[in-house]
Amino acid sequence: MGFRDRGVEIKTPEQIERMRVAGLLVGRTLELLRASVRPGVSTAELDAVAEDHIRSHGGIPSFKGYSHPPFPATICASVNEQVVHGIPGGRVLAEGDVVSIDCGAIVDGWHGDAAVTIAVGAVPDEVARLLEVTEESLWRGIAAARLGGRVTDISHAIESHVRSCGDYGILEDYTGHGIGTQMHQPPNVPNYGRPGRGPKLVRGLALAVEPMVTLGTKETELEDDEWTVVTADGSWSAHFEHTFTLTPEGAWVLTDLDGGEQRLGELGVPFGGRAD
Repeated sequence: MGFRDRGVEIKTPEQIERMRVAGLLVGRTLELLRASVRPGVSTAELDAVAEDHIRSHGGIPSFKGYSHPPFPATICASVNEQVVHGIPGGRVLAEGDVVSIDCGAIVDGWHGDAAVTIAVGAVPDEVARLLEVTEESLWRGIAAARLGGRVTDISHAIESHVRSCGDYGILEDYTGHGIGTQMHQPPNVPNYGRPGRGPKLVRGLALAVEPMVTLGTKETELEDDEWTVVTADGSWSAHFEHTFTLTPEGAWVLTDLDGGEQRLGELGVPFGGRAD
């Protein structure tokens, strides 16, 4: 493992394999949570499910105790107008809500980080479309990454897809990030911008890509808990995230259960990893 480009951490192939273990734990935890989301369940109950699953499979929750003030939970659970960093608690999900669940886990010192936004029962068509657009933009961003390219190739692909689909807000104050022995590392991965800028995409770099898109403004406010980020206009939002890396063969999505093989194949992008 080495460092270059102002603190960017470059992993060996063996270390990437260890990150895959953490990534799979995150991916499986999110699948369990997806199956647990229903009207009447509280965000605290979802948090308990996540913590039990992570710890019982040899992991440590990445988020619990993170930063200042210390984040008090295993997952971020952000409902409707809450974009990211929602603190799980007594809020009970209702039919027609959407909940964005961000999950991180550490296994043997290596981090995985991913997020999904889940509809609670039936939601309005414009909300369902928001989720589709945001998730697809994540995959378009990953698909744009090539060895020798630049970080903002990802950013440009995300923004281009979202802009082509309608008048959505793309958060600019919150970005994706490098990941490895720490959850947040250089470089930042914005969800907008011109291609061909930022650090070079090289083998051994792992990135967490996470578009955050709203039905209204890109402007946000921070709630009194000093964590929960909400849209300034109260519009609903979506957030999807995966951790991925590039190998000589192609992209490998470390937090997707099949490594991203299906979705990358649909986009005509070479798959550079393996499923588990």
